[in-house]
Amino acid sequence: MFANARVHRVVRDQLRALLPSAPLGRGDEGAWVAPIDDDAALAICAEACRTVSHEVGFDVSPALDLAASEFFRDGKYRYRDRALTPDDQVDYVAGLVDKYGLFSVEDPLDEDDFARYARLTELVGSHCRVIGDDVFATDIARLRKGIEVRAGNAILIKPNQIGTLSGAKAAVDLAHRHGYATVMSHRSGETTDETIAHLAVAFGCLAIKTGAVGGERIAKLNELIRIEEELVGS
Repeated sequence: MFANARVHRVVRDQLRALLPSAPLGRGDEGAWVAPIDDDAALAICAEACRTVSHEVGFDVSPALDLAASEFFRDGKYRYRDRALTPDDQVDYVAGLVDKYGLFSVEDPLDEDDFARYARLTELVGSHCRVIGDDVFATDIARLRKGIEVRAGNAILIKPNQIGTLSGAKAAVDLAHRHGYATVMSHRSGETTDETIAHLAVAFGCLAIKTGAVGGERIAKLNELIRIEEELVGS
């Protein structure tokens, strides 16, 4: 928890050094907003993770949520300066994983492109979590389809996306039975409700996705600390 917050501050300091006269904003999930391109942003995040890794004595790695369905139009992935075919997108994301040592890539491809999810997983799945959010939507029917072709190796679990706790638990159980990691997740519009901290622990998830800063984000992380104290104490 503290390492994540430290990375956030180191990124801020690096941006201030790089862009001393530029205004720095923050997005709705607390991330810094700055006038730099994608590769520069990834390089800064990766360097911040390396810096904090040395400080805390354990590995801290960058991760990336591309939300690729949002910029997939007319058969191509539309970046600011170029358009990539689906096969080129697979190669591009695989290159990012290797170049920046990404721990995970979430939604790297369009939500209906199961075949290329499988190809990307084949390329990087041994050392990176290929997480499906939009492609699976916490839905066991879509997850089964992915499992059949080995699309991805992890699933994002959003209880209020599927709508019931039993539905979320069914997705977790199916994923675990087939070797998929699970990541319990918040949503963009958040409150201080900390229920997902309990679900992440109870369901045996690999990780929790909450964001690193902001009261509604920290509420979940503080609850994880309380849960740990209770478990250790018992």
